[in-house]
Amino acid sequence: MSEKPLVYIDDLVLNFYTYEGVVQALDKVKFFVKEGETLGVVGETGCGKSMTAFSVLRLVPPPGKIEGGKIFLRKDGKWLDILRQREGYLRRIRGNDISMIFQDPRSALNPVYTVKDQIGEAIKLHRREEICAKIIENYGEGKIKLSNFERKMLEKMKKNPRALSVRFTSKMPLLRGFKKKFDAEVEREVVKLLRDMRIPDPERVAEMYPHELSGGMAQRVVIAIALSCSPKILIADEPTTNLDVTVQLQILTLIRELKEKYNATVHYITHDMGVIAELCDRVVVMYAGNVVEMADVMEIFKNPLHPYTKALLECIPRPGREFKSIEGFVPSLINPPQGCRFNDRCPFRMDICLKEKPDFVKVKEGHFVFCHLYSGSGGSK
Repeated sequence: MSEKPLVYIDDLVLNFYTYEGVVQALDKVKFFVKEGETLGVVGETGCGKSMTAFSVLRLVPPPGKIEGGKIFLRKDGKWLDILRQREGYLRRIRGNDISMIFQDPRSALNPVYTVKDQIGEAIKLHRREEICAKIIENYGEGKIKLSNFERKMLEKMKKNPRALSVRFTSKMPLLRGFKKKFDAEVEREVVKLLRDMRIPDPERVAEMYPHELSGGMAQRVVIAIALSCSPKILIADEPTTNLDVTVQLQILTLIRELKEKYNATVHYITHDMGVIAELCDRVVVMYAGNVVEMADVMEIFKNPLHPYTKALLECIPRPGREFKSIEGFVPSLINPPQGCRFNDRCPFRMDICLKEKPDFVKVKEGHFVFCHLYSGSGGSK
């Protein structure tokens, strides 16, 4: 794992404009993702975990609006501000540099297209040059046959798939042999991906529709789509929700193995501290649209500092101990408390907690907390 950040989120502000009022979904969220790590983002439902991930991809659903902050992606050795890029350029980043495994595979898959079509779409969009070059290389090695016309059209397709000659000839029955060879190579890549997902009989599954898949198999197809272009960052938004316990374990094991195989960085969203302990290298704890603590996974479990993190760990059921819950209720984000958003539930509340939002405090190397308890007691901003 590299110590260099791959993604840096700085003071991200996201609001939703509704009839009831302005929902302050994210309030100056700040954290970073290191290259090669598995970062876990944990918190209660509605704390902003998924909205932070959607913001990274610039896919915030309406009526949401990003109104402040910056999101930097390290690409080709330079920092790229995602929030300032045009939509056309973002489409090249999505899938190619950053991919997402969505929470509900049934809603993520199109019911009228086969598995082959849906995985193949991402490959055709982002890996066109690679596929064309591979076909030409196989021709040079004598593995396949190509006419001079087909080779020339593949060269043109490699450079510009929207060229008029490419679009015209790909629709002509006697001239579209190069397009058939391209589609056949894409289909081989789809079957290979499905095999990597440990799906039995991938050739048959490639021809199936989403309604013919089980929940676990549908989730594996969504993972295959996300990994089809070997992205730098894989965002997994609670990918084991609504799956059986045994299938959950299989999906978690698969994500861990695929991370190593594809050399990806994983941003894993969950509300399960057990999954965090099993899968992640570092943890970001969120509450009511704020990051409250960030540290290595062992540090969070051994030495939690923020009162919310401590309370969250106390809620983990343990044999022989009475079940505990956090007193109070999650505040409304239409009218959140002033100062620290956890102040109305915090047993260590001070007067300053009601007035001022806590600063980003570095308690020790790699351990950061947003809490007034530590802002003047040995921590450094």
